[in-house]
Amino acid sequence: MDALDLARWQFGVTTVYHFLFVPLTIGLGVFVAGLQTAWHRTGKEHYLRLTKFFGKIFLINFAMGVVTGIVQEFQFGMNWSEYSIFVGDVFGAPLALEALLAFFLESTFIGLWIFGWDKLPKRIHLATIWIAVIGSTVSAYFILAANAWMKHPVGYEVIDGKARMTDLWAVLTNSAALAQVPHVVGAAFVVGGGFVLAICGYQVLKERRAATARRNTPSIWRTPIRAALAMTAIAGAVVAVSGDMSAKLLYEQQPMKLAAAEGLTHDTAGAAFSPVPGVEIPKLLSFLSTNDPNAVVQGTADIQTRFTEQFGPADYLPNLPVVFWSFRVMIVFGMATVGLSVLGLWLTRRRRGGGRPQQELPTWFARAALLALPLPTIAMISGWLLSEIGRQPWTVQGELLTAASVSPGVSLTEVAISLAVFTLVYGVFAVAEAVLIIRHVKAGPQPAAPAVPLIPPSRDDQTADVRLQPTLMY
Repeated sequence: MDALDLARWQFGVTTVYHFLFVPLTIGLGVFVAGLQTAWHRTGKEHYLRLTKFFGKIFLINFAMGVVTGIVQEFQFGMNWSEYSIFVGDVFGAPLALEALLAFFLESTFIGLWIFGWDKLPKRIHLATIWIAVIGSTVSAYFILAANAWMKHPVGYEVIDGKARMTDLWAVLTNSAALAQVPHVVGAAFVVGGGFVLAICGYQVLKERRAATARRNTPSIWRTPIRAALAMTAIAGAVVAVSGDMSAKLLYEQQPMKLAAAEGLTHDTAGAAFSPVPGVEIPKLLSFLSTNDPNAVVQGTADIQTRFTEQFGPADYLPNLPVVFWSFRVMIVFGMATVGLSVLGLWLTRRRRGGGRPQQELPTWFARAALLALPLPTIAMISGWLLSEIGRQPWTVQGELLTAASVSPGVSLTEVAISLAVFTLVYGVFAVAEAVLIIRHVKAGPQPAAPAVPLIPPSRDDQTADVRLQPTLMY
């Protein structure tokens, strides 16, 4: 093992850890903003309770995402200086836009949302959470655009061994980015919806165990359950459509990744799709890749030969088992989450004759929703592994190899020490976040305090026990 191997492990570990918080921040932020909008429009007290309940979880997750994301920036200079030298003029532009525009936007307005509950007008306060979550999505766009450029570099030229940007618009509207952004953001909404659904399932089970639930699902949980189910189902459709777009782009831009994901060794006309080894669906891979069931799909061994002739002798194969199985885990776990949401929408539909009560959420479904909590996150992490490991051995497709990207002055010992420190610190962060979220979820939404009376109390009332006096909600 050398410094390159450990540097790759360090970047992979820290990125996967950071990626646990990013999709939940995007999906849960929009959900919280939607709940507050419902409270603003209706004035119903349970929407406010739910807003504050899920809002606190959102803030915990947001803070962890910011802290863990900072490490990613440092690694470009510490472990990947040769990469930074080559792509800095191109890669730095979308990252600078993300920091100067999107991140400052979301961080500023999330602060106004936190401290503005009893200070800002109701409408202005609502606007702050929407601006913050829009900033999170814009931030994701700039980062994904930079990442997409590594897979399909455009809008640049190489001068004196360095990539120089010639067209910022081409970089930001890269075809790979236009397919990747809706795919990743849609998956983030699936993660957020699955998270909310699991919490609601826990709360429903908790109330039933306490024998406090009525025949129907408690109204305070029915609303977020239905909203989470709808968000997950709709986002799942977006993920499927954008995933099909991405597959077709892989056929043109990253044929090695496509071949590795399907376990295809040689160029094949009318290539079959293999859900699992030994099972093939004739011509489906060719159709999914090109809309032509008889099209030729390139295989890993033949691409290796062509790359050797084009770029020189080297091993251009990614880790084939990881790419193959991560693709299938992503699909299976993602489809399971979306399928659960569609089933939940049907189970919680209104009975015939709109005036009749709504169906009770089955206890078994509440348990299934709780058990399914990790599925969308595992699916999203698997998709990231497919995307990044499938690009190897390139950091920039066709331009810069990973082996040529590592910092030459960093030793194996130095990378090992930093990896150990990051692992230890991140482990402490993980425990802290888990404790905070679990404790908050167990406590449940806090009841709203009674409103302050408009008529001053009488003299006799003023002598009453001060513990009975009403208090402000905030």
